Amino acid sequence: MRFFRTLLCASFLILSSALALLIPVPVQACPFCSAPSLTLSEQYAKADAAVLVKWVSGEMPAKDRLGTTTYEIVQVARTPVKSVEAGKKITLDRYRAGKKGDLALVLGSRTKGDSLDWGSPLEVNADSYNYIVEAPSPESKAAERMAYYLKFLEYHDRMVAEDAYAEFANAPYKDIVPLAAKFPREALRKWLTSPDVPATRTGLYGLMLGLCGNDDDAALMQAKITESTQDFRLGIEGVIGGYLLLTGDKGLDVIERTKLQGKDVLFSETYAAMQALRFLWTYGNGRIPGERLKASMRLLLDRPEVADLVIADLARWKDWSIQKRLMELYGAEEYNIPSIKRAIIRYLIASTKDTAAGGGDEPPRHVTEATRLLEELRDRDAKMVNEVERYFFLQ
Repeated sequence: MRFFRTLLCASFLILSSALALLIPVPVQACPFCSAPSLTLSEQYAKADAAVLVKWVSGEMPAKDRLGTTTYEIVQVARTPVKSVEAGKKITLDRYRAGKKGDLALVLGSRTKGDSLDWGSPLEVNADSYNYIVEAPSPESKAAERMAYYLKFLEYHDRMVAEDAYAEFANAPYKDIVPLAAKFPREALRKWLTSPDVPATRTGLYGLMLGLCGNDDDAALMQAKITESTQDFRLGIEGVIGGYLLLTGDKGLDVIERTKLQGKDVLFSETYAAMQALRFLWTYGNGRIPGERLKASMRLLLDRPEVADLVIADLARWKDWSIQKRLMELYGAEEYNIPSIKRAIIRYLIASTKDTAAGGGDEPPRHVTEATRLLEELRDRDAKMVNEVERYFFLQ
């Protein structure tokens, strides 16, 4: 079962990566977080009315009806109509189990006149209710908002902790970096190694520790990155990314040795290292020089299972030094795969289009060489070249 689970994860990564390459979209949210979701503050901000209620009674569903649930308004957080006030009761369609005094937050949308369309109640307690209504609005300055949610990462209330994480998952990287001095470094160390912290948060916490850590933290992160495993590890790419921010070239030596060079390295671990290299290229701000990152990525040309992804990355990074190497790989035994062939052709086409470095009447050498090699491939495999040219685009 472990083999098939690993294979499934690898297949998903290949598919998602291929789609990302075909449809270039700028990264807007935290690069190592799980998929962004609509947060509680966003839901609260969109509502016209918001009230804290307590469960009073319920009518059980019958054959021809869903039943009802009645709540009493305890506190009004927001209302556009005067008829909504503490002590009033609201009855919602559908029976919801509860006991007297159970608290919930109910959001409403104004319809016609003074009418409100109430949504489904969200179970809360005093802490979670205050967390929601006291949060800065989505229009507030990023520094204010993120500082607020930082306090609630791994909060004892599960709903609050999950929502605070979601706020970071939704946040652009540029909004996370300025908070580094306020990050709870000791807590981050514990969260990264605790089996009680959801694995989906590992990427964020690894990135955060990389932004605020020291040599001891680098050692802890290196131990986690290099530990022996045969399982797919959620978020390890964020730990690698944070580790590289913290250690630079020295850390990249470790990643090359343990994740990029060995053909027996688990695919998901190699792919995580690739994601970290991409992160450093986009967000590293020179922490590791671009030429060094290219050299690391080129090591993966020895891995046929990721070669198409590597070639696409190097094309985007305008590394035209591998033209001859790719011609040697085209159609070679382990590389005789349509996806790799297409990647090589796209790379050469991209090479021919990068004329900005010329600066004179003559095109750059990589342009003329790529043009020649492309024609050579056309003679060898005209159908494939014509197909790729027809659908070519690259960002």
